[in-house]
Amino acid sequence: MSKISPGTAILRRAVARNGRRLWGGTALAGVYQLCAALVPILIGVIVDRAVATGDLTALLTWITTLAMVYLVLAVTYRLGARQLQRAIAEEGHRLRVELAARILDPRVLRTERHTGDLLSVTTTDAEYTSYLLDHIPRITSALVAVTVSAVALLLISPPLGLTVLVAIPIVLAILNLTAPLIARRVKEQQDQAGRATALATDLVTGLRPLRGIGAQDAGAARYRRVSRRSLAAALRASRTQNAYLSASTMLSTLLAGGIAVMAGWFALTGRITVGQFITVIGSAQFLVEPFGVLAVVPSWTAAARASADRVAAVLQAGVVLPPGVAAPPDTGYELRLTDVTYGPLAGLHLHVRVGEFVGVVARRPADAEALARLLAVPDAYQGDILLGGERLETVERDRARRVLHSEPHRTDLFTGTLASNVAIHDDDGGRLAAALRAAAADEVAHLHPAGLHMPVTERGANLSGGQRQRVALARALLARPPLLVLHDPTTAVDAVTEQAIADGIRALRHGPDASYGTVLITSSPTLLAATDRVVFLGDGTVTAEGAHAELVTRNDSYRRAVRR
Repeated sequence: MSKISPGTAILRRAVARNGRRLWGGTALAGVYQLCAALVPILIGVIVDRAVATGDLTALLTWITTLAMVYLVLAVTYRLGARQLQRAIAEEGHRLRVELAARILDPRVLRTERHTGDLLSVTTTDAEYTSYLLDHIPRITSALVAVTVSAVALLLISPPLGLTVLVAIPIVLAILNLTAPLIARRVKEQQDQAGRATALATDLVTGLRPLRGIGAQDAGAARYRRVSRRSLAAALRASRTQNAYLSASTMLSTLLAGGIAVMAGWFALTGRITVGQFITVIGSAQFLVEPFGVLAVVPSWTAAARASADRVAAVLQAGVVLPPGVAAPPDTGYELRLTDVTYGPLAGLHLHVRVGEFVGVVARRPADAEALARLLAVPDAYQGDILLGGERLETVERDRARRVLHSEPHRTDLFTGTLASNVAIHDDDGGRLAAALRAAAADEVAHLHPAGLHMPVTERGANLSGGQRQRVALARALLARPPLLVLHDPTTAVDAVTEQAIADGIRALRHGPDASYGTVLITSSPTLLAATDRVVFLGDGTVTAEGAHAELVTRNDSYRRAVRR
């Protein structure tokens, strides 16, 4: 027995958890198409039984019947559409929430997809997957329409009815042969679009540094290549789908036209009445739409399955860190790295005592990046990283994040206000003001008439690089974790502001009323001068430590590292 693919399982789940609205809406859609299929039949009856005979009573009776059919048609369409649109919207919302929760899992999603690609899955693919709830009622109602019309044609003329019943399965079988190709092309299109989105996101985020080193042209050229591949994939998918649509439309039209020609011949030879001829012509014209729906079924299902596969790949991706059950003591949050090997780090020993302000300077930038990344996601390393005496990766993740917060060099801001970007949770004004002041982010608010209510666009695009850094630093300081790791928090600010930030961090986290621990990974002399102790990393391990002023005086390698 073949195993159900992950994408198919996602589609089946969508159907199961929206069953009430889906099947209710589908039933109403079926009634709607039933009424629509009855319209040409009733018109034919009116011609034969009222117009041809001159029977006024019969005319009024059948016109009233036709009006009632139109009333039911209108009501069922409205009610059915409401149910189905609600189901589609709710399924899309559920998928987006599930994907977002998975991507933001505290244990860190194990995936090679970039941020932009994950965004594409969370938006476009979630939407396409939910569209299955639109495809099912369309297909069902199309089958109802075809069945009713075929039965009517069989009753009028068996050859006409048999033509419909035999031709439709043959046409659908032929068109269905292209479904695998469509699925591959659509999946390729979505994958390439995700890569282009990911690269665009990275380039926009790093535009200022690229300009600083004169690499914006190289970045643009790289995006141009990726974008062209995405365009080529989109064109291939579009050509395939358009060719399929053209073939299905042509075959559907030919089938309807063939029925009309046969009906005309039968009417001329007296085998059917004028009213029956009108019914056949009306039904043939009406059948073009349900024929077209049934013909594009493979294209619809291919697109939905391709998106569902991408959704499933994210939802079923593993996580980097174990569940974590250990709980360090409520006080005494020491951080100790013993003989740690990770990337360029080789046998690193680092001890941060309770309430200590430690600076870390790396001769190689890769060492600094590796240390910051390791403290954020302790995975695939050798040695021991202990938080309060417990291995960091075994500490319950929510607790670990509250105790040890690692703020990366590149952080994101969100659409909202300055205050909402800093105070993620409700906070009293005193602590917020203190965090803003310590990060020199209060100056950002003072420059805008709205103050803390100044608007912030997505990723903080309306702020300068230095302003973004200060707002992100204020957010990290406001959280007040017992241990805070900062990686190059002031690379885009001027010297005066940097001194204010150094004094602010010192006062807020290491003043007489505070006993927080801080690890500051930087090469800024201004920041390092505010620390209690500085650890210097040579080739992936500690080669010197002491006060900043002492190391500058007696260690040439350190002096070169902080003055480059």
